[in-house]
Amino acid sequence: MISPDLSPQTLVVAAGRPEKAPDAPVNVPVVLSSTFHAGGPIAYGRSSNPSWEAFEEVLGALEGGRALSFASGMGAISAVLDLVPLGGVVVVPHHSYSGVAARLRDLEAAGRVTARLVPADDADAIAGALAGAALLWLESPTNPAMEVCDLPAAIAAAKAAGVPTVCDNTFAGPLVQRPLALGADVVVHSATKSLAGHSDVLMGAVVTTDDGWYERILRTRTLVGAIPGPFEAWLALRGLRTLALRVRQSQENALELATRLQSHPAVRNLRYPGLPSDPGHEVAARQMDGFGAILSFETVGDAGTAERVCDATQLIVHATSLGGVETLLERRRRWVEERPDIPETLIRVSVGIEDVDDLWDDLRQALDSVL
Repeated sequence: MISPDLSPQTLVVAAGRPEKAPDAPVNVPVVLSSTFHAGGPIAYGRSSNPSWEAFEEVLGALEGGRALSFASGMGAISAVLDLVPLGGVVVVPHHSYSGVAARLRDLEAAGRVTARLVPADDADAIAGALAGAALLWLESPTNPAMEVCDLPAAIAAAKAAGVPTVCDNTFAGPLVQRPLALGADVVVHSATKSLAGHSDVLMGAVVTTDDGWYERILRTRTLVGAIPGPFEAWLALRGLRTLALRVRQSQENALELATRLQSHPAVRNLRYPGLPSDPGHEVAARQMDGFGAILSFETVGDAGTAERVCDATQLIVHATSLGGVETLLERRRRWVEERPDIPETLIRVSVGIEDVDDLWDDLRQALDSVL
């Protein structure tokens, strides 16, 4: 049994291993079976799989709760939102992830829930919106606006109002930010991103310390069938083992790129919480161990200008997603689901683990090309 007192950097490597025995494998194998002998806890392949359980053990240890894996981040998000009672009010950041916003719009259109929008970086506004709410949905930093929510303040206000809190921790990740330790009831992840880390897996996860939440989410996953494949779970666990190394390098690169971007004449409204000048820096420094690997900025000109910047990169990949070993960028308003008040020229950059000077040379020439 692995001690929970080990550092997160050690837990990510040591947890989720098979029992030690002569000739036992060091890694949990891919279990390609839908059917299991009777008498055990699995019963059927929609209920569990040893390949998922290993991934869930590691993520649970990192976040400080019990984890459940899903077929995608949106599968995990939907499983939680589906537990909001009929007619319930969900307090949610105005600039939440576009998939969450789209899902809530669909649920509102069906008469299932009401979304009450609040600025993520205004703890007083969040507290003032909680009356009569069924759920507080948080995200910090927000995607793609990079607003930082004061998680302890928002969660404390929710507890005082008797409102459960869910926090999407995809952008920061469990080595940088642990919302359950700050009082959140549930954490969700798109494991596709930095957890798996190699842009080759679609997976999601939910983590909670509350047995009631855990059992209800497990039941939803089992009945809906939003389960990951065993090979995807194996790949995600394999990627997760190097999370500490990847986070360290990508954060270092992100801070350096953000520092250099501050003085580029084609850049406007740069957001990265690691910069002392960033509006969210002080709050981020209190609740995060590092500042993550995502930054955003607006370009001069219009949407076409921003698209030309993205198209002009040669090393940096013009694609959606984030958290992989390779650096990605994209203009977020190219997606119809994105909030209409996200600026047309906003570019989100997910910084990878490449040599930072190579990244800067590529990004600088792309920005120079539109001046």
